[in-house]
Amino acid sequence: MSTAATPQPANIPQGFFPSTADRMPLMPREAMSPAQREAADAIIAGPRKAVFGPFIPLLRSPQLMGRIGDVGAYLRFESTLDARIRELATCVAARHTANQFEWLMHAPLAVAAGVTQATIDAIADGRQPRGMADDEAVALDLSFEVLRQHGCSDATYAAAVKTFGEQGVVELVSLVGYFVMVCWVMNVARTPAQAKPGVAPLSAFPG
Repeated sequence: MSTAATPQPANIPQGFFPSTADRMPLMPREAMSPAQREAADAIIAGPRKAVFGPFIPLLRSPQLMGRIGDVGAYLRFESTLDARIRELATCVAARHTANQFEWLMHAPLAVAAGVTQATIDAIADGRQPRGMADDEAVALDLSFEVLRQHGCSDATYAAAVKTFGEQGVVELVSLVGYFVMVCWVMNVARTPAQAKPGVAPLSAFPG
């Protein structure tokens, strides 16, 4: 059982640092500890089907990887939030952290879930999207405020509770935090992000 596809050289820098040298590549299975093999097998048996992205550096701490994997699996695949809202918030987190891996993975998933390409392009460019569905606008306001201000206004909170309920608000904020965390791990590890046809990588904002 393979833990991932054959690794390819990194060709898009994470976090806009100049070097793309992978600091924590996936180790061969025979070099893994028993705990690492068990953690890798659990990821492969779940909805992700392979060890890739943030789980490659997280494999250095297999118990942590397993627990983070469980949290991420709930937030991504079982949350009460609509897939369109989940993917939109994930794109916001990837843009905030300048993480190419999650952006290249989730920008097309967001469009497939019903987010307009114009909205994704605006997030990539650092512009305020226009013409969004009401629930998308509420999710975007909450996500942006949490990332920029580490909290949110009473007006944004009230709109979010009205739109998503208290459980949805907790899950949306947790989703943003989860993806910021795994993006940071990949930015530090320089986990490779490969170009995808038809999906533009993130560009740095003008200095």
